[in-house]
Amino acid sequence: MTPDGHVLEGTAVATPGPAAPRGRRGRRAVDVPDLVARARDGEARAVARLISLVEDAGPALRDVAAALTPHTGSAQVLGLTGAPGVGKSTTTTALVRALRAAGRRVGVLAVDPSSPFSGGALLGDRVRMQDHAGDPGVFIRSMASRGHLGGLAWATPQALRVLDAAGCDVVLVETVGVGQSELEVASLADTTLVLVAPGMGDGIQAAKAGILEVADVLVVNKADRDGADRTVRDLRYAQSLGGRHTGPGAWRPPIVRTVASRGDGVDRLLDEVEAHRRWLAGSGEGARRRTERAAREIEAIALTGLRERIGEVRGSAALAALAGAVVAGETDPYRAADRLLASL
Repeated sequence: MTPDGHVLEGTAVATPGPAAPRGRRGRRAVDVPDLVARARDGEARAVARLISLVEDAGPALRDVAAALTPHTGSAQVLGLTGAPGVGKSTTTTALVRALRAAGRRVGVLAVDPSSPFSGGALLGDRVRMQDHAGDPGVFIRSMASRGHLGGLAWATPQALRVLDAAGCDVVLVETVGVGQSELEVASLADTTLVLVAPGMGDGIQAAKAGILEVADVLVVNKADRDGADRTVRDLRYAQSLGGRHTGPGAWRPPIVRTVASRGDGVDRLLDEVEAHRRWLAGSGEGARRRTERAAREIEAIALTGLRERIGEVRGSAALAALAGAVVAGETDPYRAADRLLASL
């Protein structure tokens, strides 16, 4: 902390996520209120700097979260997930184009599975996003997953807050695309789009993996290919088997055919997203999801803090004494763990 109250960026500190990197070292002061004010004015450089701060888990992280919170809660969050090759990046591009045509400000967080040192490709293909490169109403950020499981980067919730506070009407979150375990996006998004494609076996595979359970809208992309009708039938059959979408008053995910590379079906897809938004508001499910999202984030931060405090006692005399008591048969590991937690 500097004498004028600014936080020094880069000193290694405790992180809020289980797989977060340690902060980079440096001596440059971070004026968090100024950064937030500039981000709210639409300055892309300030938005990028704030996202970098939450990714690096620097000492300004808590100040950033506190400064952003009063300005958040308005953005609609759309999650896109699905197996590799189904066209998530192309669909994201098509959605950005359609949303911009409707006058909406759009943020995109694309989680990159590549090394955080090499940077990786933006949305898997920088060329596809060149149409939006000079558009001040679009902010695109590629984030490295850095080994975090579930298809997202550990800092995605905090990055979402940055884009929300920066005035984005809609934020698109595109997952890594490494398989069918990317279900974490459903706990982060207001509306989750699950993409499948003909000829990839995704209809039945999705049913087995439980992806249908997290879908709010099912998208059969590349619907001009042979096998599209069969994919739709497979998905409808899977829906008929039951699940959380079959209860009274529950939302039944529509199945939308698209050819994202041509923009076909994108308008109907946005219509279904809007219908789901209205259902979330009317049913109270939207408020429940956002409360659950906040609860998970608080829990993750608390558990990380607990892990760090436990790490401080490794090799300590107290832990050694408890371990000795267990070995001697004077207590059991559970009672020893209770005593260790109580000491924290």
